[in-house]
Amino acid sequence: MINQVKTVLLLGILTAIMLWIGTFFGQTGLTIALILVLGMNLVSYFFSHKIVLAIYRAKEASRKEYGKLHSIVENVSRKAGIPKPKVYIIPSDNLNAFASGRNPKNAVVACTEGILRVLNEKELEGVLAHEVSHVKNRDILIATIAATIAGVISYAAMMARYAALFGGMGGRDREGGSNILGLLALAILAPIAALVIQLAISRTREYHADESGARLLKDGEGLASALLKLEKHNRAHPMMFGSPTSAHLFISNPFSVHGIVKLFSTHPSTAERTKRLRGMRF
Repeated sequence: MINQVKTVLLLGILTAIMLWIGTFFGQTGLTIALILVLGMNLVSYFFSHKIVLAIYRAKEASRKEYGKLHSIVENVSRKAGIPKPKVYIIPSDNLNAFASGRNPKNAVVACTEGILRVLNEKELEGVLAHEVSHVKNRDILIATIAATIAGVISYAAMMARYAALFGGMGGRDREGGSNILGLLALAILAPIAALVIQLAISRTREYHADESGARLLKDGEGLASALLKLEKHNRAHPMMFGSPTSAHLFISNPFSVHGIVKLFSTHPSTAERTKRLRGMRF
């Protein structure tokens, strides 16, 4: 419940920033930005699962070869009260999994070959409960809404930079002075704030999926143990193909993350995730 309230609050802040931007551009400029960004994100919303499966060379898992995997996904989905997602295999030794799809009827779950080899059944069940929870919680929809609002803010910031350079947007206030401070805040600070909030939403949804998955199984230890294995292995063996822009889909960042980049992580720290999971009561 706390994670859901936090998500609503963060989306509200993003919306407030977008409305503030509207005071600079007026209704027409903001509407154009909204239409352009919404169009791009709608394409992503409806086809993201096909795009990401292609990026990671995922192949549909046959029930004959991956019977245990299908059984776990089916069992967890039944507990979650949603249709069983299609199951895919990613040809990588990286230990990871992701879920995608615009709704439970169009969802997919993908696991790497590595995660199937290394995790025991209890750990794998914890990971899949987390992924099925993303589907049940409509996290793809939430991420699309956040990306749309953040995208409008970034697009407007780009327009503000051009306006600051070339003197557009009627950059004079009522006293006749330059409105340069407002333009600078819009051009520089607004997109940074939007990014930070968007990442915070991503981390909040990860916590929520952890909690939801653990409650489905009435056990948080399997996922906690899996997360520790994933972090240790993936730090030494990052994924060698794919796109960092899709890292947020995975249960654990599949790419190397060092230094200041960690501040902009789409995932919470593994230490905090395991602490919360092991502190749950069922």
